[in-house]
Amino acid sequence: MSFVSPVILRANGVRLEPLTLQHGQGLIDAATDGQLWNNRVTSVPEPAQTRGYIETALCERETGSRFAFAVLDEASGKVLGTTSYHDILPDVQRLEIGYTWYARGVQRSHVNTTCKLLLLTHAFETLECRVVGWRTDNFNRASQRAIERLGAHRDGIIRGHKLRRDGTIRDTVLYSVSRGEWPEIKAHLLDLLHARPAGAAPDPEA
Repeated sequence: MSFVSPVILRANGVRLEPLTLQHGQGLIDAATDGQLWNNRVTSVPEPAQTRGYIETALCERETGSRFAFAVLDEASGKVLGTTSYHDILPDVQRLEIGYTWYARGVQRSHVNTTCKLLLLTHAFETLECRVVGWRTDNFNRASQRAIERLGAHRDGIIRGHKLRRDGTIRDTVLYSVSRGEWPEIKAHLLDLLHARPAGAAPDPEA
């Protein structure tokens, strides 16, 4: 299977489907919940930039370098946010998970853990990846805690790696999970979801 072949992933009341321009207003509504674009250490687009954000993701899917998903509530169809496979390297069976953000109302809930379980299961068990990675801003402590909570290995830091939206230069923190580590990580994610099912109170450490 191609790393960017259409696929829908679902579990625990959450559905991941290929991002399209039809998700535009839903993404705007999700980002407006908390005015997420004001956070300089994330990739959340301002409302007027949302169409361009989606078009870029679609172009990157055409080149095979990124596959963006819309994250939806299964019951209502409401868009909760977005996430992507990116920096896809089929020759070495590696990809990264990123461009991830959710409406403030579902942050620190079961949604992120469910999405990671879906994405990692598909990556390791269908796409047969050897390694799945993440990267995040060195000042994005919430993202780092969330990635570490999954059980990912902290690989290191690339200093002076890229520009933030405000023009400052960020260091990038790298994480990964290998195929051999996946069974234990999967069991850990299932335990987390069992301990905090859909609809439970937010976890302040997520």
